[in-house]
Amino acid sequence: MKQSNKINFKGQNIYIGIDVHLKSWHVTIMTDFGFKRKHSQPASAGMLFEHLKNNYPEGNYHAIYESGFTGFSTYYSLVSYGIDCVIAHAADIPTGQNESVMKSDAVDSEKLARALREKSLKNTVHIPSRNILDHRGIVRYRKHLQDTMSGCKTRIKHLLYSNGVVIPESFSSTSSHWSRRFMHWLKNDVELLSPTKRTLEWQLEHIEILRSEVLAITREIRELSRSEYYDDKIRLIRSVPGIGLITGMTLLVELENVERFGSERAFASYLGLVPTCRNSGEKTRMGEITFRGNNRLRIMLIESSWVAISRDIALAAAYSNFCRRMKPQNAIIRIARKLSNRIFAVLKSGNIYEYDKCCQ
Repeated sequence: MKQSNKINFKGQNIYIGIDVHLKSWHVTIMTDFGFKRKHSQPASAGMLFEHLKNNYPEGNYHAIYESGFTGFSTYYSLVSYGIDCVIAHAADIPTGQNESVMKSDAVDSEKLARALREKSLKNTVHIPSRNILDHRGIVRYRKHLQDTMSGCKTRIKHLLYSNGVVIPESFSSTSSHWSRRFMHWLKNDVELLSPTKRTLEWQLEHIEILRSEVLAITREIRELSRSEYYDDKIRLIRSVPGIGLITGMTLLVELENVERFGSERAFASYLGLVPTCRNSGEKTRMGEITFRGNNRLRIMLIESSWVAISRDIALAAAYSNFCRRMKPQNAIIRIARKLSNRIFAVLKSGNIYEYDKCCQ
């Protein structure tokens, strides 16, 4: 009887580290028993699957790559071929001194495969469902439009100052800037050093276009918040003082599911609202808030905290106490942490937040 020499990896784990680039992938493949192979290939999940099927048939395929420009598209491509996949944050991948000095695509892919095999990654990137990706994109695009508009307003102010234009006393309050009356003054009454003012006119047109886009996208976000998926959640989160529609929807599309956080501290850590800590011997030093976390949400929560202390008596009292021993800027970060605890509680429990309102 002829013996079959066909290689079979049934039941064995195959660990695949992928260093992802636009047109090519550098791949390192490892097994539990020390086998290691490397190769380069075009950026294609289908081609990688064919390679695995031909060279490591019937194995349990586990892939990993660093978060980057491809976002979640590589993940979903690999999963569609039955390849289990995780995404790692570059800062979380264990790196030896030699690997940090002798950096290359081959080294990076090997680090990834080894970290996956040795289970040395404490955290991996959360993978949002396909349904929420476009919702997240809409909310983020609104913020991009607002940032663009803010930059355009700054350029117009610089143009006025550089041309010696003095803003009238009637617009001394910055809250009146960019009102209809202010825009009318810019269009009709402002005179620059040159006989024409096409630069100003173009920038004013740009602001009006941006305003209409922000308004349209805000309406779409409001409609989205009324959908069956978000209706109950946005009602809960907006019961927390200082949280409005846009902040609430931003939190929901970024978090997706609060159940993935086991505690208030884990939630605050994701938001970047936990302090750094240095512990050596008998000395423990608590520093400023960590640079890790979702910077977008951290900024929004800190801004919301300024509103919250004017509405919630408990938060207002806490802020006053903090200000006795630290700067207001540091005190408001402590309030943002308290706010994150309240957000976590209402989403986790499903109960509306009740608070003592400040006298208006």
